[in-house]
Amino acid sequence: MNVDDIVRDALREQAAEQPPAAAGFADRVLAVRRRRRTHRIAAAAVVTVAVVAVGVGVPLLDSGKHDVRPSGGGGIVVEKKTKAHPDQSPPREEISVGGTTLAGYFIPDTVKKTAETAVYQRTYHLLNPKTGKYAKTVDWSWVAVAPGAKTAAVLEQDLPTSRIGLLDLTTGKVQRWIPVEHGVGGLAFSRDGRKLVATTYTKNPDQLIKTQGSDDWDQERTSSRTGFYVLDVASGKGAWSEVRLAGDDGEFGGAFLNSRQDFALTDDGLHVWSGNPMGDIGKEFWDLKGNKVPTPANDKHLEWFVDAGKSPDGSLVAGDFAGKKWKTSSWIVDAVTGGTTEVRGQQLLAWVGNKQLIAWDIGKNDKSEFHQRLVLVTIGSDKEVPLSGFREGNDGDAGRWEPVFAQP
Repeated sequence: MNVDDIVRDALREQAAEQPPAAAGFADRVLAVRRRRRTHRIAAAAVVTVAVVAVGVGVPLLDSGKHDVRPSGGGGIVVEKKTKAHPDQSPPREEISVGGTTLAGYFIPDTVKKTAETAVYQRTYHLLNPKTGKYAKTVDWSWVAVAPGAKTAAVLEQDLPTSRIGLLDLTTGKVQRWIPVEHGVGGLAFSRDGRKLVATTYTKNPDQLIKTQGSDDWDQERTSSRTGFYVLDVASGKGAWSEVRLAGDDGEFGGAFLNSRQDFALTDDGLHVWSGNPMGDIGKEFWDLKGNKVPTPANDKHLEWFVDAGKSPDGSLVAGDFAGKKWKTSSWIVDAVTGGTTEVRGQQLLAWVGNKQLIAWDIGKNDKSEFHQRLVLVTIGSDKEVPLSGFREGNDGDAGRWEPVFAQP
């Protein structure tokens, strides 16, 4: 049974007992999935943390005012030296492997606004490519870093926003603003860094509400997502496409969508896609004009909750938790055949070339699935190379940093 089946079954079970669950219920369903895996792996085994996110790898732009293009010559690895700091968590100095760079990280927090509302807020620490150190910024609610880690697309606080900034990471200054008519709540670059997908919402997708009968904060019960822009970064021009939400036809499952469910471009730049926890295959695809299309053949194995996505050459897809050969491991899926190979790593975050990945993983004798550090794993090898120190606390605890990667 895959994650979409579990989400679907759990939601329907809850729907039969009470009013529709909040959009954030998917996080709790994935926690159930972790518990089920515990029985499958063995009593002493440790299971993975499945992250509900639509984070998709984000390529990079040159920070010049006029020449906006992918850094590093359009995908050429410009820095192959490994920079690791296994004694630092969160990291203070640059972590990078083979051109794949930890371009920053954010520390989430719940900020109360009223008695009944709050906001899931990210405080970013971004890499200055000149100093090689991470610096805190409180200006941005959302940051997408392009390959080369020199430029980022940013959104100001109080989502959705009416403009998108192109930020020079060396100077910390916005070089140019792109105004938009429809409020934007999320951003992702194309693989080559020349296009930007902006997801539009009518309300803040990070707003939280009090769960009925509880003091806990949860996501909004309905999504306010309206569509997407596909923007040319150099000119700032592009069109908005409306994407209607599934109508409430009396079947709870048909209308379920996380309050934040952002769009991204496929690696070939031909389609826009998004996760759909209640859909038959867990994801949906559109052409660049917003018309729904069948799943592209080479993208049928993409998982919206696995950050690493496809390998640079497009032949492999980073998959979900495996836990067969090792107590924490993940699947690598052939993009064409669907064949699987197991690789070490609890949760796959970013590709380093076509044979290695950066992942979260626990220590050799750890009993806690949440005691994780960044590691480099290699397909076909038992070896792991530590890149950062361990995160402390349980999932959702204050101070647990979340990585933002930039590809070559």
